[in-house]
Amino acid sequence: MADAYDLGFRSLDEDEEYDRQLPVDGSVPSWLSGALIRNGPANFEFGGERATHWFDGLAMLRRYGFEDGEVRYTNRFLRTDAYADAADGETAGEFATGGGTLRQAARWLRAVGPPEATDNANVHVARLGDHYVALTEAPRRVAFDPATLETRGEFRWTGDVPEHMATAHLSVAPDGETVGYATTFGRTPQYHLYRVPPDGAARERFAAVDAEGPSYVHDCVATENYAVLVEPPLRISVLRALAPWGDGILDALRYDADGRTRFLVVDRETGALVAEPTVPGFFVFHHLNAFEDDGDLVVDLVGFEDGDVVGALSLETLATEAFDAVPPGRLDRYRLDLDGGVERSRRYDGGLELPTVPRAVRGRPYRYAYAQATDRRGANGLAKIDVEAGTAVEWWERGVYVEEPRMVQRPGADREDDGVVLATALDADAERSMLLVFDAETLAERARAPLPHAVPFGFHGRFFPGLDG
Repeated sequence: MADAYDLGFRSLDEDEEYDRQLPVDGSVPSWLSGALIRNGPANFEFGGERATHWFDGLAMLRRYGFEDGEVRYTNRFLRTDAYADAADGETAGEFATGGGTLRQAARWLRAVGPPEATDNANVHVARLGDHYVALTEAPRRVAFDPATLETRGEFRWTGDVPEHMATAHLSVAPDGETVGYATTFGRTPQYHLYRVPPDGAARERFAAVDAEGPSYVHDCVATENYAVLVEPPLRISVLRALAPWGDGILDALRYDADGRTRFLVVDRETGALVAEPTVPGFFVFHHLNAFEDDGDLVVDLVGFEDGDVVGALSLETLATEAFDAVPPGRLDRYRLDLDGGVERSRRYDGGLELPTVPRAVRGRPYRYAYAQATDRRGANGLAKIDVEAGTAVEWWERGVYVEEPRMVQRPGADREDDGVVLATALDADAERSMLLVFDAETLAERARAPLPHAVPFGFHGRFFPGLDG
């Protein structure tokens, strides 16, 4: 069996595998039509240097198209300024790579200020009106063709929202409106919340909330009436972040062990901050879901005891300790009564990350979530969690490392878990990646489709039902 770290963080040289029909072992349901498009880093080399953090590899899109039981595969690097710089052996300041070089200092001085933000959009994807866009936490986005994955150029919003850092996680509310936010530094750092109409690509700011720190906030959720940010005490030192001799944003992060985590609940209609309760400090990357319940607001998330997980994802740590150094995230529920009271309950004790819920229940009361299962050596699994009962069904196979799952409901389904779960995975024994298809009710494996190569571990993706397979 090959080493999972070596495979999962080895640069992929095979680019532009276009519309390749994958062999399928098992049966993909004929009703599954559309495309799963995933994003993530796939090249960690910059000339003679290697990226220092998982978050800093060059962005590659991967497309899995479904039609009539067949699966077709395309992969392509985003052709960006960061991609061109890497070909010349240079790297822009990324999350943790490149900020400490003399070359960066020279670029800073020539620009008479901070260098332009990176356009290495390697975290997520979204559809905004007619545009398909790759996203990262720098305030630059890249449009791409959803069929060929060819880069179309930088995507620029219509609508003026200030931003120094951006979210790669855009939350779709129950009414179809997309909600996002941006962070600004300065004398009074703020989070700026904005909306995008269901069929449009223009954004409108509806709130500005003062930030503490500011903090590193990675995700947001939206319900029928509210947008929610969870602000952990992982603070960003603005001066260190802007310093040309620093090592990117990672070098500027400091976890305040005595700090508290703040829930920011914003009225989506008025922009008013209606509640900001605090709880003992914890860190969070990702939310499962949120919903309103009898006057309360329920927020489900994957919580970590502190911010150590961010540093544990550096390539140096992963190379020496693999995933053993990465602390487990736990599924916690916070019930906010909007008058300041908060109740916390743990919904499942197993290690989890990269959670998703069915599209139809986002921002609404729900029962099932799907996530990458962690906490074991030699594999990552898949978990289906019953958040009402606090139980789970899990799928594991030794040497197989499952990534973020996406649940797709069957057309006309009358049950929340009637459909399939799509998950990419690295098979360390076969030294290649594959697409797995599971029954969403039982987690029984329905099909697997091996890829022609091993794809480095990625981050996020979306299933787009409107795309032809």
